[in-house]
Amino acid sequence: MIAAAVPPSVTQKVVKIISKVKSIQPSRLRISTDLSKEFGFDTVDLVSTIWELEKSFKIEIPDEVPLNTVGDFVEFVSYQTKKAS
Repeated sequence: MIAAAVPPSVTQKVVKIISKVKSIQPSRLRISTDLSKEFGFDTVDLVSTIWELEKSFKIEIPDEVPLNTVGDFVEFVSYQTKKAS
């Protein structure tokens, strides 16, 4: 579950990036959405999402980080942006 400390702006930006990668309406993405199971994200889609997030937030996302749901992406990006501040 997403911690209450995650700024809404981070969540919105992450959802917007994920939705653009696969042309999904942002309103269809929930924190619990499993991107592979529910929207057919494959490795290329995940790498594209990670690349866009790294570029947008100026962070690095290591390959070994398990990112399956929208919430996983939001939590990791939020943690990395807080760490960098």
